[in-house]
Amino acid sequence: MTERLDVAVLQRRLAEFAAARDWEQYHTPKNLAAALSVEASELVEIFQWLTPEESARVMEDSERAPRVADEVADVLAYLLQFCEVLGIDALAALAAKIERNERRFPVPSADPAADPAADGS
Repeated sequence: MTERLDVAVLQRRLAEFAAARDWEQYHTPKNLAAALSVEASELVEIFQWLTPEESARVMEDSERAPRVADEVADVLAYLLQFCEVLGIDALAALAAKIERNERRFPVPSADPAADPAADGS
């Protein structure tokens, strides 16, 4: 495959895949949100009983690593289809969210005198 991998290309491929099978009728925001939730739950299931240390090394496990990658792909596929149906630019939405979070959660000052809450009052 020589096609450049970017969000728009992947969304187009997903849309073409669904259209060729006449699946667009099922790709409503509600159905796609539900499918996204199911796939995210399948990803969680892989990690459910792992220790924090085991979860950090999951991609070294030859049985679990492909399952993790497949579930990540499923989650991303449904998220991209959801964004396509609703006209959401996923990358712009993410960039805007990061900016809001940077304002909402500023980096703490290294100077305790600059932070009124640092004195315990």
